[in-house]
Amino acid sequence: MKDTNMNRRDFVKGVATGVCAGAFASMGLYSYTQSAYDRLPKTERKFQDFGAVRSVKVVNISETSWFSNADLIGDIHAAGGLLVNQYTLNWAPFANGKGTAQGSYDSAMATIKDLIPHDLEKAWELQRKVALHPDNPGGFSCLLIVEALDGTKHNFLLDSGWSYEWMDKSFKREGIDKMLEAREIEGLFISHEHWDHFWGLPVTMKYDNRIPMYIHDGFYKEGLQYIKDSGYKGTPFIQKEPMHQIMPGMAVLKFDVPIINRVFGETSLAFNVKDKGLVLVSGCCHQGLLQMTDYAYTDLKYDNDRFYGLYGGLHISPFEDWDPKYDDLVISLGKWNFEHIGCNHCTGHLTAKKFIERGYPVVRGTARYRSSSKDYLGNGDTITF
Repeated sequence: MKDTNMNRRDFVKGVATGVCAGAFASMGLYSYTQSAYDRLPKTERKFQDFGAVRSVKVVNISETSWFSNADLIGDIHAAGGLLVNQYTLNWAPFANGKGTAQGSYDSAMATIKDLIPHDLEKAWELQRKVALHPDNPGGFSCLLIVEALDGTKHNFLLDSGWSYEWMDKSFKREGIDKMLEAREIEGLFISHEHWDHFWGLPVTMKYDNRIPMYIHDGFYKEGLQYIKDSGYKGTPFIQKEPMHQIMPGMAVLKFDVPIINRVFGETSLAFNVKDKGLVLVSGCCHQGLLQMTDYAYTDLKYDNDRFYGLYGGLHISPFEDWDPKYDDLVISLGKWNFEHIGCNHCTGHLTAKKFIERGYPVVRGTARYRSSSKDYLGNGDTITF
C-alpha cells in the first residue's frame, strides 16, 4: 500500500483520540475524513528491514483460555479487582486452599514442585482439591510453521496455556508432544506472564526442557522463578529492545504496557511474507491493536508496503461485553486492509461478529474441541499466510 497524505499513522492518531458511537453520529463523518487527517503531523517512517519468509502457517492448539467468564470475573472481583496480584487469586497451580485472595506462589509450589514436569497429572489433581473453580482453566497456545525463502521449515510455539490437564491433551491432539520430544520446535515465545498463556509452562517442559525460550523483560520475580520450578534447564532470552529478529522475515515486537492482575508487558510476532506483505501474530494484544499496527507501520519494512495478515487474540471484548468505544477499534481495523484475519481468544465473539458484519476477510473455524464459535479460528483450526 503506497503512502498518501492520509497515512496510517495519521489515521491511528485520529481514532485514538476517538469518539463514542453517539458522538460519532452527532459529529458526522468529519473525524474520519481526509480533511481531519491532513491537519495532523506527518509520520517519519524508519523502514527497518528484517528480511522475508515464504509463508507462515498457524495451527491453533488451544484458544479457549477459560470456559466460564462468570467464574473468572467473579473470582477476580471477589479477590479485590483487576489490580490484584494474579498469584494470590487461588487458581491452580498456585492455590493453597485458603480461599479468595489468599493464594501464594511459595505455599502452592511447595506442594507440587517435586512433581513437575514429570508427573503433571498428580500435580494438577492436588491443585484441583484446593483451587477455586479448578475446571475453568484452559489455555492459549499455537504452533507457527515458518517457511524460509530457501524452502526450509521452522517450527515455533507461541505460549504454553494454563491447565496442565487441558494443555497436555491439546498438545497430544495436535502432535506437539512428539514434535517437542524430537526437538523439532526451535523456540517457545511466552507473549506475557498471564495465567492463561504462561502457567501451563510445565507441559512444554515435560517434553523439551531445553527449548529456547523468549520472554519480555517485565516478568515479575514469581514468573522468573516459575520458569526454573517448571523444570527448565536453559536460560531464557529476556528481550529488552523493541524488536528482536529471530530469522530473516521473523521478528519479536516488544511492548511495555501495564496489564491487569499485576502483569507488565507483552510481545507479539511480525513476519514479512515475500510478495504478500506484513503478518502480525499476537497472544492477547494487551498493547492494543492501534499501538501494534502503528509500530509496525512506523518502524518496519515489508513487501508491497502492505498489511497482509493478522492472527490471534486482539483483546477487544474478551468477556463478551461491549462498550461503544470498541466500535472505533472495529472501524480502525478496516483501514489497514488486511487480506486475511484469523481472530480468536480475547478478541471476543461479539467482536468477531462485528468484523464479519463489516465485511472484513475473517477466516472462520469449525468450533471443535470446546471452541464455542465458528466466527473465528478455534481449537484445532489452521490458517496459512
